[in-house]
Amino acid sequence: MALLDPNAKTALLQRARSAIARAIGVTRDPQIPNPQFLIPADFRAGAFVTLRIGGRLRGCIGYPEPDLPLVVVVDRCAVSAALSDPRFPPLSDAEWPDVDLELSVLGPIERVADLNEIVVGRHGLVVEFGRRRGLLLPQVAVEWKWDAIEFAAQTCTKAGLPRDAFQKGAKLFKFEAEVFGESNP
Repeated sequence: MALLDPNAKTALLQRARSAIARAIGVTRDPQIPNPQFLIPADFRAGAFVTLRIGGRLRGCIGYPEPDLPLVVVVDRCAVSAALSDPRFPPLSDAEWPDVDLELSVLGPIERVADLNEIVVGRHGLVVEFGRRRGLLLPQVAVEWKWDAIEFAAQTCTKAGLPRDAFQKGAKLFKFEAEVFGESNP
């Protein structure tokens, strides 16, 4: 899946880095890279921003719905991943030089009728049941060496549902994502 050219990817990574630097007080520079000439202002997509330090997860927040401009989504998610991921304390300025950013820009989200539709490494998953919702990015299944069944079960767990909820009435969706980062452009 190719939504963005290399220059747009670089600009979005720089914008995310600038938004975080301002939010944690590393810089007060009001200059923010503006990728608008590379990405149309009305280009809407969901996205996730992942922070890692030494290869270990340090924060990940996303907004999967394609109802806001991508640039706005990246700004908000970058700051939230740094400051508001409930699994971690806010990112400190001492940690900042070691942070590696990764962006996942989501394609359309489609209903899954059969687990055979899921291609591990290509698709991310969303599960919904009532008010519960869980999402796992495509790279998570690869990192943990899950097959499609385990990937669906883990997505249910992320939603706070029983592992087999996708077989018992929960709705399962798939999506593709364009994943790129500072260490893997």
